[in-house]
Amino acid sequence: MRSIVRVTLRSAALLGAAALVVAACGSAPEEETDSAAQATDDAATEEVDFQACMVSDSGGIDDRSFNASAWQGLQDAESELGVASKFVESQADTDYAPNINSLLQEDCGLIVTVGFLMGDATTEAATANPDQPFAIVDSGPDEPIDNLKPLLFDTAQAAYLAGYLAAGMTQTGTVATFGGIPIPPVTVFMDGFVDGVAKHNEDKGTDVQVLGWDKESQNGSFTGDFEDQNKGKQVTANFIQQGADIILPVAGPVGLGAAAAAQEADGVNLIWVDSDGYESAPDFSELFISSVLKRVDSATFAATEEALSGDFSNDVYVGTLENEGVGLAPYHDFEDAVPDELKAEIEALQEAIISGEITVESPASPQA
Repeated sequence: MRSIVRVTLRSAALLGAAALVVAACGSAPEEETDSAAQATDDAATEEVDFQACMVSDSGGIDDRSFNASAWQGLQDAESELGVASKFVESQADTDYAPNINSLLQEDCGLIVTVGFLMGDATTEAATANPDQPFAIVDSGPDEPIDNLKPLLFDTAQAAYLAGYLAAGMTQTGTVATFGGIPIPPVTVFMDGFVDGVAKHNEDKGTDVQVLGWDKESQNGSFTGDFEDQNKGKQVTANFIQQGADIILPVAGPVGLGAAAAAQEADGVNLIWVDSDGYESAPDFSELFISSVLKRVDSATFAATEEALSGDFSNDVYVGTLENEGVGLAPYHDFEDAVPDELKAEIEALQEAIISGEITVESPASPQA
């Protein structure tokens, strides 16, 4: 088990007091100096006996998306709470159960599994190991399990703002979205995006079209996985041929293929999801008008802190605009390109959603 060394505030204060006494009374006897040195060594080797562990889904730990964000939360816990952290990376769906089982042998204070597709494997492991705390991102059991905490996100709310932004920024009158696999954590983005475009059309009398998703029928464009970037590039190229100039890929690393297609085209931009694409995919930063943020890092940090303190519960966490679990990223290079009027309208929409004046609905929206 990896451990993180930290010096406690109390130990530091005692050492500081000892130093002041020595300074006031002249040179300390050699044995006292040795004792102070030993105290320093003892404090410096103090260990925090807690390890936060994580299993990525098949998108990998460096997916520039929600796996990377989940891992960032555990790294933040390592630096701020003094815990140890480790991850196991899945290459395929068949790795989920073996990877979880491998961590059961690693004395983990918390095991975080990432992704809707890991739901069955996580539920099975949590049921079989009732004394092991688990948290899972983007999924939850059909019936509550005492040692399993779901970490869910109503990203439809933030995607609604992104849809309104896209409708306000398009030059062609056509925007698009596609997903990796048609599962709730993907379609919830697409629902919100479509509704945000519809809101702009309603308020402004525009007729912006959305390619790639029909909310009413819940049918649309999917690449079939979260790994093959060539598929993302191809589906985006098809959208561009149909006139789309702003694309929302909801497909993890597959979205990097969409970015590559947009980079090769003229006047095509993207809105990223999960993380701030401007920071997580800097090779394409000039393309991102904004990003729909899903603060998985904050959720995994909070779950770790809860488990560390002994207050772990299976209460469902749902990230919303109100608790800042979801949101819209800064406009970065597009700060001057996005009209002030449009920015103000988006801010007003956010407040209306938080207050309940506007309800963003999706069949995939999680319930607390």
